[in-house]
Amino acid sequence: MWDRLRYIVLGPPLMTMQFAHKKLNKIRALAAFSPDALSSIAYANQELYLGLLVAGSAGLSQSLPIALVITGLLTIVALSYFQTICGYPSGGGSYAVARENLGTLFGLVTAAALLIDYVLTAAVSLTASITAIASAFPELWPYHIGLSLLFLSVITLLNLRGLRETGTMMAIPVYLFLFVYLSMLAYGMLRVLIEGSVSWGTTAPPATEPLTLFLILHAFSTGCTALTGIEAISNGVPVFKPPEAKNARQTLVVMALLMGILFLGSVGLTQFLAVVAGPQETILSALARMLLGSGPAYWIIQASTMLVLAVAANTSFAGFPRLAAILASDGFLPRQLRSVGDRLVFAKGILLLTVATGVLILGFGGYTHALIPLFAVGVFLAFTLSQIGMVVHWRRERGKGWWLKVIINGVGALATGVTVVVVGANKFFEGAWITILLIPMLVVGFLKIREHYHEVDKQLSFGELSTSLPRSFPVARVIVPIAGVNRGMVDAIAYAQSISKSVTAVYIELEPGSGQHIREEWKRLWPNLPLVILPSPYRSIVGPFLDFLDEIDGKNNDSQLAAVVLPEWVPAHWWQGLLHNQTARLIRNALLYRRRHLGFQRVIIEVPYHLRR
Repeated sequence: MWDRLRYIVLGPPLMTMQFAHKKLNKIRALAAFSPDALSSIAYANQELYLGLLVAGSAGLSQSLPIALVITGLLTIVALSYFQTICGYPSGGGSYAVARENLGTLFGLVTAAALLIDYVLTAAVSLTASITAIASAFPELWPYHIGLSLLFLSVITLLNLRGLRETGTMMAIPVYLFLFVYLSMLAYGMLRVLIEGSVSWGTTAPPATEPLTLFLILHAFSTGCTALTGIEAISNGVPVFKPPEAKNARQTLVVMALLMGILFLGSVGLTQFLAVVAGPQETILSALARMLLGSGPAYWIIQASTMLVLAVAANTSFAGFPRLAAILASDGFLPRQLRSVGDRLVFAKGILLLTVATGVLILGFGGYTHALIPLFAVGVFLAFTLSQIGMVVHWRRERGKGWWLKVIINGVGALATGVTVVVVGANKFFEGAWITILLIPMLVVGFLKIREHYHEVDKQLSFGELSTSLPRSFPVARVIVPIAGVNRGMVDAIAYAQSISKSVTAVYIELEPGSGQHIREEWKRLWPNLPLVILPSPYRSIVGPFLDFLDEIDGKNNDSQLAAVVLPEWVPAHWWQGLLHNQTARLIRNALLYRRRHLGFQRVIIEVPYHLRR
């Protein structure tokens, strides 16, 4: 039943050879990788506006100059990642660059920052999408958490279905957003040219704080969220159709140009028209309402904003699982994350991202403004380490024009490094401390995971031991725990008798006197086979059974432990298992994860009995 449901919801399994056919052309790739980068104008503009609003007209007049600085930073970062694709066409992005050129530790710092950024991107994008539509329909505000989680579920499902389905579904809202927003910006610029600009003095509220350098830097740090998502293409180069690197570079250039146009255009219009948002309304909603009124055109703008912000989370779903798979291949995350699922996607990484994003949405009450302070530190830390790594890379390679590339990446590293300090200092007490604390914690976790895998490999390898066949493993005695006398345990008893002449059955008596009937039935069927009935005053099954095993092994003292044969009946349908207490599984897990006792290993054998219906 589960397989049938999964087939219907996720689609049929795909053969590995079909992976080449699941790759994306530039149109679908732009839709898959760019929503976060393009839609970041929604929350970046909002945070920039809120940061300057407290200084009244004097503060709001600084929005365009700050936006120009951020756009310059965008240009530098885009050039850096353009060169990253050239130098690392196999993908991996910032992590691969930092690890290869700066060492493992800096690589892991970069990876931790990126993983946190991907989770925050998904949470911020989804909550911002609900904020956008609630600006047009305020009655949706009470349901913003549930709607955010609903959108998260839909995005997860689309990504579990595979690359082509994701790219196709994402293309509709992305290109709708580009069409309506670019049209609105062109119309707004035309109105400004014809009618002229408006002074902030006529619309801005009174200042509650003076305009200071600290306030400008604070606004800059919040506006820098406009750069999120720009690194996603460099991480996902392998999913492009051949030639992968060339197509990825061209897509990156188009995405960066669109980001700059949307961000500068929207901030510029907001300043030229002196737009001020009302309560429970975003600045982009106020801009659209001023230009288009409150009719169908305004609703289309808000709907397209909501949709593109919802699918902006797809940037994280494209990048997080792939980066997690790379880390897992390097031994820094559980190896399960590197396996490709039935639909040729990293399904476990997708589900991990879904859970982490859902926790963030619930933990922060679904409010975008509360999540933003955690955002930019990790993003710009990864940018900085990546660009420093590229400087080292070009200096080592010394290919054609290497010195110019060093200058570009060096300037980028300096600019983004300064931004990390500014953002961290300004946003520390607002929530950036959480990201700053999480990054080293994740790095320690990565190193512990690799240490575990190295220790496992060391213990499993032959080393200097002989590679001859292993020693014989005689079974001196066998213990069979039973829950009653029935057909489900007959095969287990027969198998135990086939491997040992010393077989003992054990029944745990949870209620006094309940074992008498079991003893009578047992003597009728196996009169020569011993049955031990153990009382359990605390109604535990596992504890008395383990104590009995320890007692038997201690008495025999023959350098080995008794083997355990577990009879287990298997229901015909998965849901029927929920109706039973899974005693055999509890005993097996208790034995399996118990540390080696008395210096010896215990053999555990399961004998299933399958029910027909």
